[in-house]
Parts: sequence; structure tokens; C-alpha cells
Amino acid sequence: MQIISFQALPDGESQFREIEIPLGTSRDDEFGHRLWMSAPYTSPAVQFVELPAGMDQDWHCAPARQIVVVLSGVIEVETTDGRRRQWRAGEVFLPADVTGRGHRTRCLGGAVRLLFAPLPSDFSL
Repeated sequence: MQIISFQALPDGESQFREIEIPLGTSRDDEFGHRLWMSAPYTSPAVQFVELPAGMDQDWHCAPARQIVVVLSGVIEVETTDGRRRQWRAGEVFLPADVTGRGHRTRCLGGAVRLLFAPLPSDFSL
């Protein structure tokens, strides 16, 4: 499963990068369907978050490497190379720029509800 991550570069700037979350484990359910899954992990602090309508944050780093699931609304992130990406309900991304200049975040068209699932420090994708 491919998702977008944004991360700090060695010079402190940030950029988007496509990453692959391997779905390498499978099991069959009781109805004969094959389910494909990623490696499990225990998150240290899953949270539901609501960002206010009109929010426009200047440059900041992610508080942790975390999987973010958009539950409602539209969120836009800009990296220091000037590129912008938007995510809507049902889409997933991974902020990983915990150092450097970071990124900008904006809510478009109203409030945005998110699920944050931080990754353990030793978890590798």
C-alpha cells in the first residue's frame, strides 16, 4: 500500500516521498476471503484531533513520526521545496519531519478531523 510521507532532508529542508507499507501477512476469514495485513505495531498514544476551520500553521516539525488518517475535511501540507499536497477523508499520510524546518499545514473548506497513530521509535516501514 503506497502512502505519502514528508521528511526532513540532511540540510534541514523537507520534501514529500512515496513509501510502501508492505502488506506481507495474510489470513483467510471465515467466509473464504484472503485478508492482507501490514506488520502490527503498538502505538504509544493514539488520538483523535480536530483542527479548526481556517487553520494556517507556519513552519513546524511533526511532534512524532505518525500515521495520520483523515476522517473528515481537507488538509493541505506544504514542504520547504514549495510542493503542496492535499488529503481528504479516508486518505492516509506519514509526517516524519521531526527535525529541520518542517512543513506548513492548512485546513481547507472547514474543520478537519484526524486520527494520529504515532509509531514506536524502533518501528521501521
